[in-house]
Amino acid sequence: VSSVSLSPHGPHSAALLALREPQPLVIPRSAAEEQRLRLERLMRNPEKTVPIPEKLNEWAPRPPPEFVRDVMGSSAGAGSGEFHVYRHLRRREYQRQDFMDAMAEKQRLDEEFQKKLERNKMIAEEQTAKRRRKRQKLKEKKLQAKKNKLEQKKQEKEPGQSQEQGSSEDDEEDSKEEEEKEDDAEEPSFVMGRG
Repeated sequence: VSSVSLSPHGPHSAALLALREPQPLVIPRSAAEEQRLRLERLMRNPEKTVPIPEKLNEWAPRPPPEFVRDVMGSSAGAGSGEFHVYRHLRRREYQRQDFMDAMAEKQRLDEEFQKKLERNKMIAEEQTAKRRRKRQKLKEKKLQAKKNKLEQKKQEKEPGQSQEQGSSEDDEEDSKEEEEKEDDAEEPSFVMGRG
């Protein structure tokens, strides 16, 4: 049976000291420099596992006991120490009630916030729909005006059809360009300040 000695004077002490080279003392002057030093220390030995702290759970009081063994009676023989036990139980019960009240208030505020978000979303969707209808009406008016203009030109220039064909092609190109320039604000704008 062979035993490995990890003492500084054992056979492997030279290897251990070689791994632990003395590092110069560097005092960080800023938060960025401190973070850089920590990263350098971590990267010296990349195989070493890094402890990642878990998220701390929110404090919650102990649940009340299912069976109370030290029930205080109202007998005259209660000792002077019973008051301190009673005081401790009362304080714990008040903490539990305060915690329950705080949780109920938090839940109420969360529900109000969700309702407010839904209401703002509905208002934004209504405004977007209203603006969309307005854009469609303007687009239809422009198309109707163009059609009326083309009809007037046709009535005025019935004898010169070769000129009319060139102008109708230009008008068709203009209408295509206008359709391409259609407003892209189709998504609802989100309103936060309403309440």
